[in-house]
Parts: sequence; structure tokens; C-alpha cells
Amino acid sequence: MRAGRLTLLTLVGLLATGLATAQESSSRTEPAPPMAGPAASLRDTLSAACSHDEVAFKTFLTARNAQSFSRLTIAARTELMKRFVLLSDPGKPKAMANAAGRPIVSCTTPYGTAEIQIGGADIRDAIAFLPVDLREASDPDTGAAHHVLFGMVRENGEWKVLSIGLLLLDLPSLEVEWDQAEISTSEQQALESLKKITAAIETYRKSYARLPKSLDKLGTSKKGAPTPDGAGLLDVDLAAGKKNGYSFRYVIVGANDVGAPAQYELSATPSIYGRTGKISYFRDSSGATHAGDHQGAIGNVNDPKVK
Repeated sequence: MRAGRLTLLTLVGLLATGLATAQESSSRTEPAPPMAGPAASLRDTLSAACSHDEVAFKTFLTARNAQSFSRLTIAARTELMKRFVLLSDPGKPKAMANAAGRPIVSCTTPYGTAEIQIGGADIRDAIAFLPVDLREASDPDTGAAHHVLFGMVRENGEWKVLSIGLLLLDLPSLEVEWDQAEISTSEQQALESLKKITAAIETYRKSYARLPKSLDKLGTSKKGAPTPDGAGLLDVDLAAGKKNGYSFRYVIVGANDVGAPAQYELSATPSIYGRTGKISYFRDSSGATHAGDHQGAIGNVNDPKVK
């Protein structure tokens, strides 16, 4: 299935069964009139999720969930927003209304457009339930719409997202699970990044007969063509020493940085220990890579070697 097409993701795997269906909406749309209440809040939540606007999206979470959302990694925050609209790419949202005044959010990505229709709210004191239809408007062959029931709760006078289908949105309880799932990926990516940095340093050494003074010398040249001050060997993030939840440190060993005898060390440490990784990696001056848990501190040559 191509990128951007509507797909049921893990968090909403229970949504298709036992949910109330959305009220039917006319295909004719017009500019969305001003509205208040849970429908307007859900409309704006879905618009923020469509564009991956973290700042706006966070305002529609309960205070408890908003705190956890801020602590999540960028990748986890983005993944959560994707699951609200069932699209894997950021899009451009457009709010409209049907003839009955029901809100519609159109989310257009480079790979297709999703249409999200919000039905009438069933309000019970401080709780509201709203049926939603999600369909891929750009591809009529994808089948019937997905029916999802969103729960909203009134907190300090404003409507916030409470649940999606049968699943209560409880980010604090999901934090540990998501962190563990991401840590192994981040640690593997850190090892791959160390290899890329090493390869870039060796290419720089062959090209300029000396070691780069810092990682930023391996980045893109401001003058266009590669130079000793911008060799164009690493992407922007690695040249800045931070990528995929890890921080990278490069040190020239000894006073000599000229020619083949010059030596250096590299280290990779988790930017947020326990959240973006636990293992610290260290490449010694002989080229061997070591790994150990240093509670976020830099590793050393005494750590076990990575095979």
C-alpha cells in the first residue's frame, strides 16, 4: 500500500467493531461557520493532527496527557498525531461544514486526501461522544469509511480529547511502553551514525591529508563546492553532533592531526537517558567500538567491544 493511504494503526485497532456510526452528511460543503463545544474542539484537534502541529494539538489534550505528550520524543509525538487521522504524512487541513452545519476536516497530503466528517455530539454532563467517519476522498476504491467514536471531556471549561473508540487516551501509562519500543531503534541508529561519522572522517583525511578539527567541518559547505571547512560528507544533524536521540562527540587524540598517524575518538550518548537510549557507545583511537550503560555519561575503552 502506498505511503499516505489510510491505514489502521496499532492504537486504533479496536475501533472498527461495536462503535456508533456517524450521521450521514451531505457531499455539498461550504465555509465552516463559527461554532463552539466538543465538535469544534474535535475539528481543531484533527486539523492539528493532520498538519502535525504539536503546539496546537497539545492544547486539546487533558492536563495530565499534555504533560506526558511534552515528555515524549519527537517521533512518538508525531506517531500519536498520525493515528488520529490515519495518515502517515503531514497534510494541509481545511475545515468545512456540510448542509446541516456538521464539521468536516479535509486533510490533503502529497499522496492523497482524507475526509473526516464529525457527527452530532451526545453530551452527558462533562462528557461528550462524537461519531466520526474517516475516508480517503482521493481514492474511491479504498472502500467504506472507518467509523470511530471520539470521547471528549470538559476540563476547566474547555473540551479535551478523552478517548478514541474503545481506548481511553492515557498517555502517562503509555510512556514507558513507547520508550522501550523506541530505545532499541535509537541505539541501533546511533551505531549506524558512528559508522557514518567514521567513514566521513576517513574520507576527509584522504582528501585533505589531515583530520577535521570538528564535526561541523564535515557538513555542507556554505560556498557550494566542498572545502576543508565544509566537506559535504555528513547531513546537517550529524555535523551538528545530534541525531535520532543521541549526541555525538569527536576528539582528536594528541597534538597531531596530520596524515595517517593522526588518531581520534568518537562517542555517542543518549540525549535523554532512559527515553532515547540507555547504551553509551565509544570508538577508541584504534577503531574498536565499545558499549556500556553509563546512565547517560560518555563510555570508555573499558566497556565491552561491540561485535
